[in-house]
Amino acid sequence: MDMRNTLKTLCQAYGPTGNEGSVAQVIREMVAPVADEMTTDAMGNLIVTKKGRGQGRLMMAAHMDEIGLMVTYVEEDGFLRIDAVGGVRPQTTAFRQIRFENGVTGVVGYESAKVKNFAELTFSRLFVDIGASSREEALEKVSIGDIAHFTSDYVDMGRRVCSKSMDNRAGCAVLVEMLKGLEDAAMDVVAVFTVQEEVGLRGAKTAAWSVNPDVGVALDVTSAADHPGAPTAAMKLGQGPCVKIKDASVICTPSVVAWLEQAARDAQVPWQREVLTAGGTDTAAMQMTGAGIPAGCISLATRYIHSQGEVLQISDLEQAALLLIQAAKTGYNS
Repeated sequence: MDMRNTLKTLCQAYGPTGNEGSVAQVIREMVAPVADEMTTDAMGNLIVTKKGRGQGRLMMAAHMDEIGLMVTYVEEDGFLRIDAVGGVRPQTTAFRQIRFENGVTGVVGYESAKVKNFAELTFSRLFVDIGASSREEALEKVSIGDIAHFTSDYVDMGRRVCSKSMDNRAGCAVLVEMLKGLEDAAMDVVAVFTVQEEVGLRGAKTAAWSVNPDVGVALDVTSAADHPGAPTAAMKLGQGPCVKIKDASVICTPSVVAWLEQAARDAQVPWQREVLTAGGTDTAAMQMTGAGIPAGCISLATRYIHSQGEVLQISDLEQAALLLIQAAKTGYNS
């Protein structure tokens, strides 16, 4: 299992919400040797199927998109006005470096003379400096509607790693490594690398309709509660993958929770239960598709989510992949 290199490659790819094609291509090349079928649907979801023994269909979903910034207007002096794409906080955006798909880079500034209280900073006071001195020069580099992602170094901290876009390239990395290691599955495994999760679970909704699985499992990050000032919660780095019980969007199907926990026992990996009081994942989209699909989620405890320095522990990802391989081998019986 080469989780470190897989995660690093995925984190460094460009793929803000609505522009996930580059990430999908990287994943396609990674999983092509082990896939029985691969398709891309109208939304841009990459759907990878690995045949099992025919005991139903298991959909596993991990979203490819990362948060970003969209150009809304260009000032006469060449500065760009922007808005959030996904859950971007203005306070964590100021002075950050960004990059557009065509390679143009910039830095986010704010109207410091007009913002007396930094806690009250809004996107209307932010702008991007791409080195242009006029609107015409800026428009030679970018267009209205272009989306940038944040840039940051991928830092190997030993047991832990730090990067932008761990949300949710970490889940994608687990799904890639699961596919590589999966043999003799009870169910047909349909791994869906979804789009536009950050703006409303959109890709998972359409994919679940077309896949029509017997059971669904999402892979995503969750807020770690093991650092100073964190909310009181159970999720910690290094304690294994988290089996979601609920978040603000879903109460996971109890039989799916029990199946995933038994898979952790069988695979002899540690796990922890996740109760999140906010947030949402592709789990909800799958559960509410059609007449309803039993659904659960494996989460990865992550610090500083939706920042350019998200931190998680590699062993949690490796153990998550082993848990999912075991779940697929056993199969789900409601």
